Amino acid sequence: MLLAVSLGISGCDPVTLTAASIGAGVGVNHTLGGMIYKTFTAPMQSVETATVRAMGDMGIKVDSRATNEKGERVILAKANQRDIEVRLEPLTKRTTQMRAIASEGILKDSATATEIVLQTERVLAGG
Repeated sequence: MLLAVSLGISGCDPVTLTAASIGAGVGVNHTLGGMIYKTFTAPMQSVETATVRAMGDMGIKVDSRATNEKGERVILAKANQRDIEVRLEPLTKRTTQMRAIASEGILKDSATATEIVLQTERVLAGG
């Protein structure tokens, strides 16, 4: 019911739900497609380093890191039958948006993607 109410009042962006509306961590946003995103006040390189460390702490194997044609850093990883993709987009020199998605075949695992974002935030905070 909460989901239906959230969709009904979301205005012009019907596929985005805030974390508060679905009971997850504060400041982490979700899309209905399973993508989790958060903006950090930190340079892209710092967020990338923190993301790789966080995934290492979680036992997630990073397969590759590359820059795409849009200037985003793309980190691909694997964890148990899940393919993980993290995209880091520099919004300014000191602000980076992180988008994470974990997939198991056609199913999306938003809990794992959320944890990657939260653990990245922990590492950036010095934890």
